[in-house]
Amino acid sequence: MLSTFIIALREGLEAALIVGILVAYVVKTGRSHLLKPIWSGVTLALALSFALGAFLSYSSTQLSERGEEIFAGTSSVIAVALVTWMVFWMKRAARGLRDELHGKIDQAHLGGPLTLAVTAFFAVAREGLETALFVYSNFRTVGAASTATVGLVLGLTLAVVLGYLIYRRAVKINLSSFFKITGVALIVIAAGVLSYGVHEFQEVGWLPGAEALIWDVTGWMPKESFVASLLGGTIGFDTTTSWLQGLFYSTYLIAVLIPYLSNKESKKRVPASA
Repeated sequence: MLSTFIIALREGLEAALIVGILVAYVVKTGRSHLLKPIWSGVTLALALSFALGAFLSYSSTQLSERGEEIFAGTSSVIAVALVTWMVFWMKRAARGLRDELHGKIDQAHLGGPLTLAVTAFFAVAREGLETALFVYSNFRTVGAASTATVGLVLGLTLAVVLGYLIYRRAVKINLSSFFKITGVALIVIAAGVLSYGVHEFQEVGWLPGAEALIWDVTGWMPKESFVASLLGGTIGFDTTTSWLQGLFYSTYLIAVLIPYLSNKESKKRVPASA
């Protein structure tokens, strides 16, 4: 539940801020008639994101056991790659995000409502599609779909509320610190998803070492237990973890967290409001 809540809150707030920037700019520049194509693009992006989530869930249930393991492993690796790119992109682009979106709106305005809708669509679709894929992969590591769904709904709801309040200037939060902290949390969650993907590839024989375990604690902590599910969904803990899983997990954390936490771009700030 906690992991899907963090994913939904982080990605949902990013999307909400982007929409807020787009809406605020056309309103402030006296072009309120452009709101309709913007909302049309946003709605289509959200619909596509939910459709991708439904497609992933449905497709995985129609596969053979081996096919499902390959599908789960592949989607996990892709999800980790996308979320890694996303957290670094946000770190780099934070300072100039507002100006970049304003420029895209001005350019799209010259092309008409359809071009504007496409601009809004791609601005939101990036966040939505990444979220759908990453949440699906995280659902696989959590195991308890019911609690994970609750976390997803709560995270998205809070993201929308915060996005609206920031747009209305009713609340101010340090977005730079928020995205840095949640970025670290996402990287830790991604390491667990990567470990899960490695496990699936070991199960189908694509990677060696499935029987070479660092630990096996299923005797006193069943995989289906609440504690195991909680640890699995947050830090990627698995009751039976191979040495290869541990190697990928630790290597990913070191390789990603060190450059992410470096201060080279610390002066770049996320816009505090739309």
